[in-house]
Amino acid sequence: MTYLANPARYQHMEYRRCGRSGIKLPAVSLGLWQNFGDVDVLANARRILTLAFDSGITHFDLANNYGPSPGSAEETFGKVLKEEFRAHRDELIISSKAGYTMWEGPYGDWGSKKYLVSSLDQSLKRMGLDYVDIFYHHRPDPETPLAETMGALDLIVRQGKALYVGLSNYRPKEAAEAFRILRELGTPCLIHQPKYSMFERWVEGGLLDLLEEEGVGCIPFSPLAQGLLTDKYLRGIPNDSRVAKNLGSLPESQLTPERISQIQRLNDIAKARNQSLAQMALAWILKDERVTSVLIGASKPEQLADSLRCLENTQFSPEELASINEILGSEAAA
Repeated sequence: MTYLANPARYQHMEYRRCGRSGIKLPAVSLGLWQNFGDVDVLANARRILTLAFDSGITHFDLANNYGPSPGSAEETFGKVLKEEFRAHRDELIISSKAGYTMWEGPYGDWGSKKYLVSSLDQSLKRMGLDYVDIFYHHRPDPETPLAETMGALDLIVRQGKALYVGLSNYRPKEAAEAFRILRELGTPCLIHQPKYSMFERWVEGGLLDLLEEEGVGCIPFSPLAQGLLTDKYLRGIPNDSRVAKNLGSLPESQLTPERISQIQRLNDIAKARNQSLAQMALAWILKDERVTSVLIGASKPEQLADSLRCLENTQFSPEELASINEILGSEAAA
């Protein structure tokens, strides 16, 4: 059956300017870190992706090693792009990254020009694309000169393989130096992708101010703290959770009695706002105008639809913010 995009898809999504660039991103973007690999059901991935686009999500975020297996999320996205989205390519912002281990040997990891250029070539083949809209360096490399890594990003843009470049997981000091190098090369950084949630607030210690000053966008990942900021753990550890399955991304040691108490108290505030805890956690990030978009994942269409309802209320009263900060305690000061 031929996919026909929702003609009203742009009517209910908020779009925010990315730094001082000409690009606007949807307030909610979809990440394909999990649930889109070759171990997952393609039909489910297709339903999630088409619902996202029908809901006004124009930005789809990938990386070379997303899956599992590594690379298979890009292959899945490439199939859906070819079969459902081909007529809409110019309506999409598609990003990929390189910086974590992708293949064996000394050239399949970190930040060398060899690795970044080769990795993007592979990503383009997997997705069936001539270019990506944004290409990120996924993490800082302590051994490769920053000038080489940034020079590779500049080269990739000049080769026409990416329109814009971004950084992920860079701390303020190293981000500031990377921004300077890119600016001098003539390929300014478009966007930064940090880990940010109610339970991980390091970006408030200078990074958000730096991004505002530099005119760089911000798109936080893991805004729900790997599922902690949902109703999943309100009553302990369910059998189908990441903690119970020991997937590694959320170790059981993080789910302390103190953390569960915080989750329950935050959920009380969310209920008073007529939101789920997840919806409030996403809205809490989007309350900051320095945030361009928040990056969410989804394991099924219904989960995506529920997350999108965060846009119904992204305003917080001073009393709500004070209560949230009191609950978060040390996180609020981090």
